[in-house]
Amino acid sequence: MMRKLMMAAAMLATTALTAHADDVKEVQMLHWWTSGGEAAALNVLKQDLATEGYTWKDVPVAGGGGDAAMTALKAMVAAGNPPTASQMLGYTVLDYAEAGKMGDLTETAVAEGWDKAVPAALQKFAVYDGKWVAAPVNVHSVNWLWINKAVMDKIGGTEPKTFDDFIALLDKAKAAGVTPLALGGQNWQEATMFDSVVLSTGGPEFYKKAFNDLDEDALKSDTMKKSFDNLAKLKTYVDPNFSGRDWNLATAMVINGDALVQVMGDWAKGEFVAAKKVPGTDFLCYRFPGTDGSVIYNSDMFGMFDVPDDRKAAQIALAKATLSKSFQSAFNVVKGSVPARTDVPDTDFDACGKKGIADLKAANEGGTLFGSFAQGYGAPPAVANAYKDVVSKFVHGQITSSDQAVDELVKAIDDAK
Repeated sequence: MMRKLMMAAAMLATTALTAHADDVKEVQMLHWWTSGGEAAALNVLKQDLATEGYTWKDVPVAGGGGDAAMTALKAMVAAGNPPTASQMLGYTVLDYAEAGKMGDLTETAVAEGWDKAVPAALQKFAVYDGKWVAAPVNVHSVNWLWINKAVMDKIGGTEPKTFDDFIALLDKAKAAGVTPLALGGQNWQEATMFDSVVLSTGGPEFYKKAFNDLDEDALKSDTMKKSFDNLAKLKTYVDPNFSGRDWNLATAMVINGDALVQVMGDWAKGEFVAAKKVPGTDFLCYRFPGTDGSVIYNSDMFGMFDVPDDRKAAQIALAKATLSKSFQSAFNVVKGSVPARTDVPDTDFDACGKKGIADLKAANEGGTLFGSFAQGYGAPPAVANAYKDVVSKFVHGQITSSDQAVDELVKAIDDAK
């Protein structure tokens, strides 16, 4: 009898070990990267993990975009079945960490030297209570213009250095019968553009006070009213079919020469790269006029959840691969962003990527690196959502004046705090 029990126990142990081995060989990832450039960039990571024997499982998200992904994530975590990792933005990482839902990557981070390589601005969101809970994938910046060079040459345009220069350039495109400004009428796109407008209108210190410190005097100021006035000007250069357009379709308008320019984060460059376009030859990348010397950033992070022991090896493999120098270079070359590590050389990056890396370094050292309000790095999600809602209502005519927009913005932010 004892022999049979021992044999049965041995069989169970063998079965458990086999299941364990199978379990750790799968990475479950929740993300909202679906456009051509994004999918190509993510494939770099899938291939890296495949060489280590890990399969990749995309967690399906109903609908598109980050909001839908975060709704799906909330349901999974509530059900006690979190993914290995999820694409997340700053304050969302901290919210889940505060709720005790994140794993602990500190041992791996120490062994890999993340604290020395990752900028402090990113560590503010990747580290909670002294523990690494997320792996930063990249640094995006949002204060960019993406311009079709053939259209630019056709209208005799030059790089706009001021907001007035930008308006003059848009007027040239309009006179030539080209849609001047490609925009997708979704609240996050409109607010992302407004981030740049506010920095251009008020300067670095004003942006920080208003959109990082949420200083009420700055939010109520004449400078903020002027910012809304400038946003209203830009709206006059958008085509009538912009409402609801996805961001990558707006980028395609520029790629195809149907529009002159898009104001968008540098993930737009991934679409140009995927379309085999070359900076300086097919398209131009300039900082939004009046914002040179400053970088409004966000960072995609892979938030790592507290998963069962049999899934932790896969999680550690994912974290190591994400912050390896080779992946940071290969991924960001394709994605359009710049590395989350400061020790990655710019050798393989194109002209726009080299400028992005240099700009990030200068802004980090000069104190002009600011979290994007629209992209979840200026304030917690509830406040950011209130901001996006007000800006979108202004763009779509539900708020009819800059005075009203300022009043609504202050009220919405106060209510959301």
